[in-house]
Amino acid sequence: MKELFPMKQVMGFVFSLLLTTIALAVYFLDMSITTGMTILLVTAFIQAAVQLVIFMHAGETEDRGAIYTNIYYGLIIALVTVFGTLLSMIWGYI
Repeated sequence: MKELFPMKQVMGFVFSLLLTTIALAVYFLDMSITTGMTILLVTAFIQAAVQLVIFMHAGETEDRGAIYTNIYYGLIIALVTVFGTLLSMIWGYI
């Protein structure tokens, strides 16, 4: 049955606004670089997940398993690339 009011999208929008407000608070509040970057990193990943699942409808088709597998694979490749670069260039392991 088709719903008349898109409650899921409205709640996603409100949650996105809340995450944006939290990220904006990092700019206005006087906090350390480590704390600020941690908050920004966490809110960025949550914001990306909300955008992907709610607004891009990633889990609403028959091939949702393949879509999520590709997302996990891309995330693993990105993390291996970032930490491999840190490992070899900054931490001195070659």
